[in-house]
Amino acid sequence: MNEKNLIEKAKKGDKHALAQLVKSHEKTVYNFSFKICRNKDLAENIMQETFLSMVKSLHQFDGNSKLSTWLYRIVSNHCLMEYRKMKKHFLSLDDEEVPEKSRESSDWSAVPSFEIENNELKDILDNAINKLPPDYRIVFILRDVNGFSTEETGNIINLSVPAVKSRLHRARAFLRDEINMAFKI
Repeated sequence: MNEKNLIEKAKKGDKHALAQLVKSHEKTVYNFSFKICRNKDLAENIMQETFLSMVKSLHQFDGNSKLSTWLYRIVSNHCLMEYRKMKKHFLSLDDEEVPEKSRESSDWSAVPSFEIENNELKDILDNAINKLPPDYRIVFILRDVNGFSTEETGNIINLSVPAVKSRLHRARAFLRDEINMAFKI
């Protein structure tokens, strides 16, 4: 059954259709939450809050965008609300890792020197991303990590295209400066 039919059935109270929608989007919602808040427990909480919001507001979903786009907006809003509630905890560094993706067949990371360099670069980039203000982090993740277009990003977080471009430019400049400072040490 396609997503549009599932949405219509879920709007009419079909719990099985609603469960399928949640199941098909839970990994995406969790991964996006984790990329923004950088904390496993908080990402799980935001995922639950996102789906609770979806259940409560699904009747308002008009179908003019993809359901995933609508969910990205909900996740962004919940992450920003959490940030406002707990500013000092939201940006703290966390020892937990982002779930690993499956590796390609030619895995160069097995070479010890490449693995060390890759881990150092990953740590530097993760630390720099952690320092980004949440508004910039969301735009950076949507555009440069998840590959959404500028227009899609604007629709997800309810910003104009120039505002998205401005935040992305500032985020990239900030990250570039942070990475350059890391290599000067």
